[in-house]
Amino acid sequence: MQEKPKVVVSRTRRTETAAKEFKFTEADIRAAGDSIASYRSAAWDAFKRLPMPVNTEEAWRRTDIHALPVDQFTLPKDGDFQNLPPVREDLLKPLVADQHGGQIVLLPGGAKVELDEKLAKQGVIFTDLRTAEQKHPDLLKKMIGKTVNAEEGKFAALAGAFAQNGVVLYVPRGVAVDAPLHSVLWGPGGNFAHVSHVLVLVDEGASATYVHEAASPDELGSTSMHAGIVEIQVMQGASLRFVELQSWGRHVWNFSHERIRVERDGTLDWIFGAIGSRLTKNFSELDLAGQGATGRMSGFYFTDGNQHLDHDTQQNHLAPNTTSDLLFKGALKGKSRSVWQGMIYVAPGAQKTDGYQANRNIVLSDQARADSIPGLEILADDVRCTHGATVGKLEQEPIFYLKTRGIPQAEAEKIVVEGFFDPIFQRIPFDGVRERFQQYISDKMSV
Repeated sequence: MQEKPKVVVSRTRRTETAAKEFKFTEADIRAAGDSIASYRSAAWDAFKRLPMPVNTEEAWRRTDIHALPVDQFTLPKDGDFQNLPPVREDLLKPLVADQHGGQIVLLPGGAKVELDEKLAKQGVIFTDLRTAEQKHPDLLKKMIGKTVNAEEGKFAALAGAFAQNGVVLYVPRGVAVDAPLHSVLWGPGGNFAHVSHVLVLVDEGASATYVHEAASPDELGSTSMHAGIVEIQVMQGASLRFVELQSWGRHVWNFSHERIRVERDGTLDWIFGAIGSRLTKNFSELDLAGQGATGRMSGFYFTDGNQHLDHDTQQNHLAPNTTSDLLFKGALKGKSRSVWQGMIYVAPGAQKTDGYQANRNIVLSDQARADSIPGLEILADDVRCTHGATVGKLEQEPIFYLKTRGIPQAEAEKIVVEGFFDPIFQRIPFDGVRERFQQYISDKMSV
């Protein structure tokens, strides 16, 4: 009897990334003033030195980017947007009534900026990155590289060195910006690397509401990438509501490093929404750096098809009497996967800390998967920190109840999912934005 050949099945996790390299060179770094030039030069050095992430690293263990076609991407040239699909009209609608406090549209190779004259007279600066480099270099020096270090990873270095576009918002001391400010990063086209840098400084005693959206059409058969940095400083006694929403097309690989620093008695309300992209890896950190600082982080995501969304959050309590509250909710369909990994860190001496984090997930198909990993690192002894995570299927009792009222199964499931997300949606302060994302989720439930 002939012996059957042995079949060896390897269960070793893939550890290599693509052997190819990005085609970007030092010549692709845009010229700027001395302070910006030195920052970009340092970022370029880091970009050359730092390797592509691999999934032997803890932060990347559940997100494999070996298929990222790094050698295919090019940076948009000036005016490229003129030959690409225009920004969707629904993204440009006023957030309140018939007006904005200001609106910026970032396009491949261009930008459009509007700001209310009354705000400009109060000293508010709300403009695109290129204009800020020319007109406000001293202000940029106080903002760029102050919360996110280009050394934090390959994509942070990439964004720091090659940012083609971005937003600069400065609210002067004591100024209250009542009308919301709005920016849209629009990324059409195939084989582009859209690289952005958002910089915000809300000075002492000032307040503002800022909504930043990133979106693109689906470009079937092509691939694009976004790499971004978000750096925000909320100074002593200041207040910021920051709403951040992404609906990238299914062909986009999305990478971002974001950190907000809140000083003494400052207040932050940070709201995330994510329904797009092929793959997202997002690092979002909240630094409560001054006594009495408060931060709330609210997030929702909905994946379907083969989407993969990975959100890595950190709440850093660096001073006494600080408070943080995080709630992320997600729903998954198809063969999609979500990863949420959170950490509450309490520094030595940060007594009277109050930190909370929770992640809730609904899995709507047998092949979808949600990974939820909360964590605590506490180096002070007079604190209150709690966390929790759940992954489960739709509760059948409310669905059964709705069906007894004559509502079909699919509609009943949609109602229950919408109810699951509603506490997060209610934190989005604008009806138009909230309704648009409710429609996105309704569309996903209908497929």
